[in-house]
Amino acid sequence: MGSLRVSGRVDPLDAIDASFGIELFESQVASRHLDLAARRLGAARQGFYSIGSSGHEGNAAVAAALRVDDPALLHYRSAAFFVQRCKQISGLDPIRDVLLGVVAAAADPISGGRHKVIGSAAASIIPQTSTIASHLPRAVGLAFALDRAAKQGISCPWPADAVVVCSFGDASANHSTAVGAVNAAVHASHQGVPMPLVFVCEDNGLGISVPTAPDWIERAYGPRPGLTYIAADGCDLPDVLGAAEDAVHLARTWRVPVFLHLRTVRLGGHAGSDVESAYRGPADIAADLALDPLLGTARYLISAGVADAGELLDRYERIGARVRETADEVVREARLDSAAAVIAPLAPMHPDAVRDDVVRPVQHAHTNTSAHESSTTATGSTCDADSLDPTNMPPRMTLAQAINHTLGELLARDRDVLVFGEDVGRKGGVYGVTKGLRKRFGARRVFDTLLDEQSILGTALGTGLAGFIPIPEVQYLAYVHNAADQIRGEAATLQFFSNGRYRNPMVIRIAGLAYQKGFGGHFHNDDSLAALRDIPGIVVAVPARADDAAAMLRTCVSAARVDGRVCLFVEPIALYHTRDLHPGDESWLAAPVSDHVPIGSARIYGDGDDLTIVTFGNGVPMSLRTADHLAAQGIRARVLDLRWLNPLPVADLIRHAEDTGRVLVADETRSSGGVSESVYAALIDAGYRGALARVTSADSFIPLGPAADTVLLSESDIEVAARKVVAAGR
Repeated sequence: MGSLRVSGRVDPLDAIDASFGIELFESQVASRHLDLAARRLGAARQGFYSIGSSGHEGNAAVAAALRVDDPALLHYRSAAFFVQRCKQISGLDPIRDVLLGVVAAAADPISGGRHKVIGSAAASIIPQTSTIASHLPRAVGLAFALDRAAKQGISCPWPADAVVVCSFGDASANHSTAVGAVNAAVHASHQGVPMPLVFVCEDNGLGISVPTAPDWIERAYGPRPGLTYIAADGCDLPDVLGAAEDAVHLARTWRVPVFLHLRTVRLGGHAGSDVESAYRGPADIAADLALDPLLGTARYLISAGVADAGELLDRYERIGARVRETADEVVREARLDSAAAVIAPLAPMHPDAVRDDVVRPVQHAHTNTSAHESSTTATGSTCDADSLDPTNMPPRMTLAQAINHTLGELLARDRDVLVFGEDVGRKGGVYGVTKGLRKRFGARRVFDTLLDEQSILGTALGTGLAGFIPIPEVQYLAYVHNAADQIRGEAATLQFFSNGRYRNPMVIRIAGLAYQKGFGGHFHNDDSLAALRDIPGIVVAVPARADDAAAMLRTCVSAARVDGRVCLFVEPIALYHTRDLHPGDESWLAAPVSDHVPIGSARIYGDGDDLTIVTFGNGVPMSLRTADHLAAQGIRARVLDLRWLNPLPVADLIRHAEDTGRVLVADETRSSGGVSESVYAALIDAGYRGALARVTSADSFIPLGPAADTVLLSESDIEVAARKVVAAGR
């Protein structure tokens, strides 16, 4: 469908009883009084959020055009939408709920006092904070997921014929996230993928103080092939209602994306602290006041004979009195008063349930370990490699083969698992890690995406909401930073700001780290993990070998399913196809296992009592070879593979550090912001007082060719530092 400019609509209010017009007016009025109350509470230092909806109250009609089971991801100026929808659901009190959020009360039914958000689990409103279109990729992913869930028999919170609605401002429409999301929706629809989605751009002509050209939104989005464009006057309630009903009907019937452009005004400035007169002239402000949607609705109802001015004023005052009375009540509500209470929904952990999900159905395969080590099982007991019965072992594999094998087993076992990303399907991944999966499980479960990390992660965010366990692939670690806010601002925050009522389980596979031979540069050999480890609540896993990769991937998938966790599974590219620890020994091959590796548990190699080398990823085989060299010099070292970088395996780290009293951290990431800093902090905070040193890569981007060796951590660096630590500690 192309552009559609609706004109000459049948007046929606003519076809229904007058009480509906009054209902919408009252929703608009409640929204306005909530804005006024928020400003009063803020001035009295009893409230904490006053980005209001004044001038945008026409979105009450958008709510009226939708069903209450149509999921909504809303702009922060959507209080009237929220009020109108919640009024249709028994037991909800939208006025009280909004004010509980304004005063950050622990009784706030959506965020539990963590932020004032427009959200409600009962009303199918997924909460957003101060979004700059960051929620649009999730909305696209959710629209994509509805049809897929129905056809694959996945239990989804919303019906198969639902329509997703997301709203945003005109300034946000220029953000790359918005442009990419609209492009992804149109691209999917162009290929025949159902995309029942209504983009609602509430265009008040301003981005805080920066004007938007009056015709820009229509020029940017109106002529777009494949995107139905509908415009309406957001201050004219009948016009909004007619346009919204058209948009929803098209999206629901044809399962296509629709762009609903509402021209609105912004009354009262951007937020409580914003002085609008500093950048707008009196005439501009007065012109917007003349377009006040409440006055427009009142004039319409009076002209239609629905009510007279006195009756509408009475309703306005009664609703205002109720809002003020409720505001006086909620300021006495308790607020969150401890770090534990604040953090509670951030990263739920039910390790026993996760373990049970990993081993469902019970299938045990022994670990094929090298002669160097003993491996710790899920129960914490150890088994010597020599005691394993070789007749029970599955084939030994590389790390890449083990990930492929495990993805196949997870796809075969659980129909809620999806695997997707750029080049993941037909090609089988740049490094062959997903090779053959599309052929085995079909394009509905293993599929290629656009070259756009925001869209890839948005698909994961939406499908996770809809009941799937998405396993998206980001092709290189450096590319994650193109879309980091989809992890930081969207994925990691949802359980936190919804008090656990919504969650977005996912396991993001990321090919990363350095040491590739013959191919590289700073995009393909990237060791920047700091931006990921800093995100509260997420899991960061870095397997170094095949058996760990298999078990840790299973644990991440089960943690996503059981606890809604957001897991980043960083796969060392240079170890994908590694077979040997020492030349020709094939000791880095291992059998993929179906064991459970608890999140935050390390792996220990050896029991040397002279030194503990703490490392991860590529540092593991490097440190093991170094340990062999040291042994020839009479220095007995053990190697601790952290495996989990967030949360760190602190208990294991402390135990092995204290066993030897000498610790060397061999960190392939950078000296500044690298993993070694957090290891140091964990040891010092725990009271460790033994010898401590670290060796890292340089604070540099990674160049091509042999020059990379000049800035990356090397085995000789580890060995020299190890000898110094041992000598200093004796």
